[in-house]
Amino acid sequence: MNPRQSSSEPGRERQTYHFDRHSPEYRNRFEAITHEMHRLCPIAWTDTHDGHWVAAGNREVFELARCPHVSNDRDYKNERRGYLGITIPYSEPVIPLRNGILEMDDPEHRVFRAVLNPYLSPSAVRRWEPFIDEIVRACLDEKIESGQIDFVDDLANIVPAVLTLAMLGVPLHKWAVYNEPAHAAVYTPPDSPDRERVQNLNMAMGMDLLANLHEIREQPRPGLIDALARMEIDGEKPEEIDLLGILGLLIGGGFDTTTALTAHSLEWLSQHPSEREMLRRERDTLLNPATEEFLRYFTPAPGDGRTIAADCEVAGQQFKEGERLWLSWAMANRDATVFASPDEVVLDRKGNRHLSFGLGIHRCIGSNVARTVFKRMLVAVLDRLPDFHCDPDGAVHYETIGLIQGMRQLPATFSPGPRLGLGLNDTIDVLQRIVYEQRLAAPVTAAP
Repeated sequence: MNPRQSSSEPGRERQTYHFDRHSPEYRNRFEAITHEMHRLCPIAWTDTHDGHWVAAGNREVFELARCPHVSNDRDYKNERRGYLGITIPYSEPVIPLRNGILEMDDPEHRVFRAVLNPYLSPSAVRRWEPFIDEIVRACLDEKIESGQIDFVDDLANIVPAVLTLAMLGVPLHKWAVYNEPAHAAVYTPPDSPDRERVQNLNMAMGMDLLANLHEIREQPRPGLIDALARMEIDGEKPEEIDLLGILGLLIGGGFDTTTALTAHSLEWLSQHPSEREMLRRERDTLLNPATEEFLRYFTPAPGDGRTIAADCEVAGQQFKEGERLWLSWAMANRDATVFASPDEVVLDRKGNRHLSFGLGIHRCIGSNVARTVFKRMLVAVLDRLPDFHCDPDGAVHYETIGLIQGMRQLPATFSPGPRLGLGLNDTIDVLQRIVYEQRLAAPVTAAP
């Protein structure tokens, strides 16, 4: 994979590197590929997937992510410049829509983001902590007497799903309707014989979201859907297809990324029992830095695509309008010029300025939710399943990490313990009443 010097036109040299993040090789050789690019070509051109730039170095990713000449736009109506959004390679979705605010540029992006912010602020998320703890408790109660659990299926898939629906304003019992398509859409390859079934599941999820949008317009109830249903731009209601894209983004971001982070972190802690015990014992000082370190090291969403919106020079490289660009948060997080011992997990790492939530105006709007859900699950597992051991032969990682660095299975054993309360279904019923009665999904516009 040695890079080579090439030029698309006289006077414009570029390093070319064969880079295919959708291949199993990229997952299997991630560290070697990352450090080779850091050393030889922190910005490189690859001919894969119709040709695009790849930014791997931390400084290069930082500068490009904040550059005003780099666009997230997906011109899904083909009315403007024909840009293709954040997905490389581009593929036509089943429903022609954008990936919400991630495929909008300002000022449009700013208008929609301002509507969502009061529901996702630190003070808004803190209000959900007792709710999260109850779901986590119920998930562990379902398995704790048996001494066996799959941390993906039985915990990390469930908690983010139930919480996300609660924040949206969707009935909680529907979490299973949303859960499989949200994950399967990421790990099912385009050529899989299961692809059609997964697409049908996603269509059913989309139709249910649309039905909830219409229902909430007629009979309002608090939540993110209500916020989008009531919003106006210059006195006009946004198109439903844009609202559906935003809701799809909130589900995709709320479900699979947190699941991925939790599963990989628990797997690592199982493999490093002394560090697990230290984290359990010293959580008051270690929990926050450990969370940031797991985010850096595992980077659940490895990167995003962009389009160069004007001829420019950034980080010493010339770019032309219309060229495609991949910003690798994951590779930037392993840059040895920024992070000492980048391929090691250092639970108390200081000054951890990782890029796992992105940079600039499109930085992940759900970062407060992700951190909180992850911490509440992790603390509960350390408290109630302190000697858990993950089965390395049963662990199933996503075959590729082009979209999400995730896991499909993570079975584990532990010393059995006592249940503490109601089972999962009964807990969900109780929590649904609390959500309605306490209006938990209403916006928080200021800290109490």
